[in-house]
Order: sequence, then C-alpha cells, then structure tokens
Amino acid sequence: MRIALAGAGAFGEKHLDGLKNIDGVEITSIISRRAEQAAEVAAKYGAGHSGTDLNEALERDDVDAVILCTPTQMHAEQAIACMDAGKHVQVEIPLSDSWDDAQAVLKKQQETGLVCMVGHTRRFNPSHQYVKQRIDAGEFNIQAMDVETFFFRRKNMNAKGEARSWTDHLLWHHSAHTIDIFQYMTGSKVIRANALQGPRHSELGIAMDMSIQMKTEAGQILTLALSFNNDGPLGTFFRYIGDTATYLARYDDLVTGKEEPIDLTGVAVSNNGIELQDREFVAAIREGREPNSSVASVIDCYRVIGELAASLEAQDGWS
Repeated sequence: MRIALAGAGAFGEKHLDGLKNIDGVEITSIISRRAEQAAEVAAKYGAGHSGTDLNEALERDDVDAVILCTPTQMHAEQAIACMDAGKHVQVEIPLSDSWDDAQAVLKKQQETGLVCMVGHTRRFNPSHQYVKQRIDAGEFNIQAMDVETFFFRRKNMNAKGEARSWTDHLLWHHSAHTIDIFQYMTGSKVIRANALQGPRHSELGIAMDMSIQMKTEAGQILTLALSFNNDGPLGTFFRYIGDTATYLARYDDLVTGKEEPIDLTGVAVSNNGIELQDREFVAAIREGREPNSSVASVIDCYRVIGELAASLEAQDGWS
C-alpha cells in the first residue's frame, strides 16, 4: 500500500508514526505548505517524493491512497480531488466546514466507489472501543454523556507550539469528535440540539467558548463544554453514564467513575488510536469494504453541526 500524506505538521507526523507499524505500507510522497518542511519529513520517513502541490502526488503512479492532514477549509475540495484522481482517501476530522461540502464529498465517494474515510479517532481509541464492546454485548447502556473539550489557544499555534496558517474551530472540528461518538455509541440519531457560544476573539475571529446540548431518538442526552480559554489540563474528557457503570475516557486511557484504571490489554492490536485508525483505512482498501468512520457512516454528524451553525448564526449574526 503506497500512501501520500498531505499536511506534514504535528498531526501529520502522528499518522506517519502509526503507518510505520503497519506491514506492507510505504510512504511514497509528502506534501506540505513549505517545501523545506516537506523534504525534511520525507527524509525522516523514507518517502521518495516531496513537494508543495497535492496534484503532484495525485499524478504519481506510486500513490494508491492519500491521507489529508491539511487545514480544515481545504478538506472537502482535496478529498474530492483525490477521488477524481482515482485515489482512496482518508481526510482528517473535520470532513468539511459546511454541510453542503460534506454532502459533496459523500456524493463523490458514491460515484467512484473508492474508500473515503474520515479521521473520527474516538471510534478507534481503545478506551472508547472497550465501552462500545460492552454496549454491543448488552452489558452497558448509555443514559447520558458529559464531555469537556478544553485547550488553551489564545494564539494561533499548533500542538508543537508552531504558528498555524489557518484557524481551528470549536464547532466544526472539536465538537465533531463528540457528536459522532455520541450517535455511534448510542446507535441513535440526534433529534434535538442546542448551542450557545461566547464572544468572538478579537484576532482569531472565532468563539473561544461553547456549550452544546443534545438528545437522541432513544432519549439519551449529551452535555458538551468546549473552550480555547482553558489554562489547565488540556484535551477531551468523556464521561459515559450508564445503567451498570460509569466510565471516563481520556484519549487512549479509561477509568471507572471512581478513577479506578481499567486494563485495556487485548482490546486492540495497538494502544494508539491514530495507528488503529490508519490500520482500518489500509485494511478497508485491501479488503474492498467500507471502513469504520467512512464518509457515509459519519455524515449525520455534519448534518447536526450544520444545523447548530445555522442556529448560532441566527442567534448572534455570525457563525
């Protein structure tokens, strides 16, 4: 499996580190905004080609599939371009920053029949997989979820502390993780959703704080708090409140409601959610099947986000 990666920043390297552990995978091209960065990362991971133009990678015969870790605003257009070029594609979360663009990507996947997968990593983290396995076994049913997504991003920096060329977004990016996993875990469609947001940052132009509430057809509720103003523990923390237990998932780790660690040995072949996500992408291509977190399976998440974006625009005059 010969893979090109576009977007060789902090998250792109996480994918490259995961791909190193998958048998039969070769990184053949690295594309990034800066030529010197692309060349440096290509040398580090053994890719024979690097550049700044995605089309260069799409025209190559030694590229079977592409992983997009580019700015959010480019995701939909680039995913469609990959499929137009006959390449399978994994596009990092979020799929798009509009409902119309999300639907356009789904339409292209349906036209081409290629694998188009979205990086909804929570589906793959061993912590969330453990909870899902208990749900599927009939041993646990979610009654409510309480989730906190907290970062400190008053400056436009990435996870490495480097300047970003684009602006992240609480609604279109960070809430997508939770909205998708809520519907995935409950197996029920969101039928009611509400959002409130704080004032827009004077330089970044985005809301720095947000509150979202949801309800499924089956009656489960979600409370989600998001902030870029949090000067403290960073990340996303999920509390699953169910009929037989309470679980707290923190990325690849899981504890009970009483903070008792849960041994996740054997849940998956790796303890790294991003590696597991990439393993699913490669396996789906090899086996000619739809992957977990295919564009079709996550599309309803973007329907909900689109509705919330419209409601926020109506409330505050901007989204």
